[in-house]
Amino acid sequence: MESSSEGIRAVKFSLLGLGATSLFQLAIVLVSGSVALLADTVHNFSDALTAVPLWVAFLLGRRPATRTYTHGFGRAEDLAGLFIVAMIALSAVIAAVESIHRFFAPQPVQNLGWVMAAGLVGFAGNELVAIYRIRVGRRIGSAALVADGIHARTDGFTSLAVIAGVIGIWVGFPLADPIVGLLISAVISVLLWGTIRDIGRRLMDGVDPALTDKLGAVVHKHAPAESTSRLRWSGHKLHAEIRVPASALTDLAELSKLSGELKHAATHSLPNVGSVTVIPVFVKRTQEDR
Repeated sequence: MESSSEGIRAVKFSLLGLGATSLFQLAIVLVSGSVALLADTVHNFSDALTAVPLWVAFLLGRRPATRTYTHGFGRAEDLAGLFIVAMIALSAVIAAVESIHRFFAPQPVQNLGWVMAAGLVGFAGNELVAIYRIRVGRRIGSAALVADGIHARTDGFTSLAVIAGVIGIWVGFPLADPIVGLLISAVISVLLWGTIRDIGRRLMDGVDPALTDKLGAVVHKHAPAESTSRLRWSGHKLHAEIRVPASALTDLAELSKLSGELKHAATHSLPNVGSVTVIPVFVKRTQEDR
């Protein structure tokens, strides 16, 4: 509950911060006609909107498991990550189409000083949101929130690219504006691949090998020989499953004591632990072992 509340606070801050930044930039787009600034503004709006599905996902994640969703609703957070991917892709397409159109139908860019100011505001707004999102996301273990923070940070640098377009126009190269718009689209596409990789890894139950090694060290220290373990993420919670040979346990009291030790050790060794399940299993013996 506490980690979900932190995530909700982060998305509220993101929505307000990027929403205000985007509205300021949109006003400058209307008076200047800068396609590079338009591309950056569209991307900032999409980045702000990604806070909405994350907000919903954190709320759903608080709900208890049901007979249908027996593992709870943590996966809603990963589904929200897919929406983030879709928004990034859409913003890249819009920015590219508008920039190509301006190559064939160029329009003068006015109020260059305001365009530069809007680029600086875009960078500052995105960087503040990025720092906050990444910090909270890493603390609570939310891949979607971290990805969204990296998304915002890249947006900040594309805002600085808008300033490069303004400088190009000042020195007498008007095509600098649509060229920068296309460069922004390319940067967004690179970011898109990284986000797809991170979200896809979570959906496929991928876990950082370093975390797997940490759990393995806990099992090696506290559990009987031949015990095995594995991890999976569900939203921003890490769930551990430890299998111990039933032949090494004498009774239920010993199993209960071992479970308590493993849960305590795993919780202190791993971040954002949601549950630790200890399962006694029968290990097949080969003829040589016998």
